[in-house]
Amino acid sequence: MVLALTHRSFAGRNNERLEFLGDAILNFVAGEALFDRFPLAREGQLSRLRARLVKGETLAVLARGFDLGDYLRLGSGELKSGGFRRESILADALEALIGAIYLDAGMEVARERVLAWLAGEFEGLTLVDTNKDPKTRLQEFLQSRGCELPRYEVVDIQGEPHCRTFFVECEIILLNEKSRGQGVSRRIAEQVAAAAALIALDVENGND
Repeated sequence: MVLALTHRSFAGRNNERLEFLGDAILNFVAGEALFDRFPLAREGQLSRLRARLVKGETLAVLARGFDLGDYLRLGSGELKSGGFRRESILADALEALIGAIYLDAGMEVARERVLAWLAGEFEGLTLVDTNKDPKTRLQEFLQSRGCELPRYEVVDIQGEPHCRTFFVECEIILLNEKSRGQGVSRRIAEQVAAAAALIALDVENGND
């Protein structure tokens, strides 16, 4: 695991090979899960959904959710420039970690970890619009009807710093009850809550 957290700026023996392996595993696991989750989806739709799941921004958010940056081994230059906060470095380290988990514990454990980390992102996916996230779709839906924008509130945070779970409530004027979401970061929890609101509004079934 130490090697997975070693950036090339720190040592010649670093996490780049593990990153390559983890990237392949991540893409496979995400693709397999999407194939099962959306049996009627076309290839292009599945490809766009997978791209959203495995993009650097998503991986960096996950990495920040359990403070992965605090454990990275970086060279002095990267440390001074704030490399432990850089999106590309965090995303690469998460992929390397997936590769290390696979080598240490096998494919089933690696699959379980990837699916657990991406659980919140999966909840927000829909074939209605593969280019916009649930928060954006909810905001646009409400704006099109002249309604106030949704209000998100973190109501609880559980777990250790490296494995936190955020609980968020989303309040909108068109629903009597607040929708709820949870995830390894506030952003993911908000996306899940927004997705739940869209379902409650029956927007995702095309009845908007």
